[in-house]
Amino acid sequence: MTETAVMLCGHGSRDEGAVREFANVADRMREKLPQYDLEHGYLEFATPIIREGLDKLIDRGAKRILAVPGMLFAAGHAKNDIPSVLNTYMAQRPEAEIIYGRELAIDLKMLRAAGDRVAEAERQANAELGEVSRHDTLLAVVGRGSSDSDANSNAAKVMRMLWEGRGYGWGETLYSGVTFPLVEPGLEHAVRLGFKRIIVFPYFLFTGILVRRIYDHTDIVAARHPEVQFVKAPYLNDHPLVVDTLAERVQEILDGANLMNCQMCKYREQVLGFEDEVGLRQESHHHHVEGIGTGEAEHSHSHSHDHDHDHGHDHSHDHGKGHDHHHHPYPHADHPLGPVTLPKTEDGS
Repeated sequence: MTETAVMLCGHGSRDEGAVREFANVADRMREKLPQYDLEHGYLEFATPIIREGLDKLIDRGAKRILAVPGMLFAAGHAKNDIPSVLNTYMAQRPEAEIIYGRELAIDLKMLRAAGDRVAEAERQANAELGEVSRHDTLLAVVGRGSSDSDANSNAAKVMRMLWEGRGYGWGETLYSGVTFPLVEPGLEHAVRLGFKRIIVFPYFLFTGILVRRIYDHTDIVAARHPEVQFVKAPYLNDHPLVVDTLAERVQEILDGANLMNCQMCKYREQVLGFEDEVGLRQESHHHHVEGIGTGEAEHSHSHSHDHDHDHGHDHSHDHGKGHDHHHHPYPHADHPLGPVTLPKTEDGS
């Protein structure tokens, strides 16, 4: 083993199944990163605790420990609790350097893993209950829920990228607790939108009481609305892309990676639903109005920009500058709710 080791930090759970699943992911990490001594530990509710894992690594010769939070988003546990545990530990055992990495976060691999889980449920429902088009399907993504609105907004972003990437008829973000909307009232609201199928996907890493409650509350609402087909998608668990993302978080620490959001750029990576745009030439679609003031732009372009940037309009018309540019076709241009640019209102605005 090298003097560099890896510590996978989990929250912990009173649910034995969740603890087993986290330990299984740690085993997958050992297979993925055989060059490192690797331990896992929990903040609470389960053993080993984090400091016990750190003790084992140092006792086996680790001089530098790369600590990675096995958590989806950076809320209180990843931002405060784990760093506090690590700082306290380093003060007591300064013989090893501990470097903290980042959470799984909004990541294209994680989105692909989520898309696989949803597609798995969709395929099974189509086989067992009959085909329902995606335009007639509402996707409800359920996040953990936090007092950290930034973490809550990440769940909404996951929902939006899955919804738009797959082209479902509608998408809703629900939460299992702490914030709103909660699952039962959120699904009751969703039913009113009139979709034939509602897929409920818990964006959770592991099982536990909250995942079971999500499924239970789905069943409660489904029993009230037999006219709607409810489909329960599996949570992420040990999807290979989850393990790959954790391994990347370890490598980021070593690389001192620039973590700007280029990793989510559809021109660089395979963003769900936009895979055909990887590698497209980058160019501004606003070059023909550069330097034009609002008054002149209103006068000289009023004939052509009622539908500016609706990604489906024809750009072969002439702006008087002889330019010719092309928008890559939007993958869900046939979606029943759009996509079109908002039309002018009666007052012309």
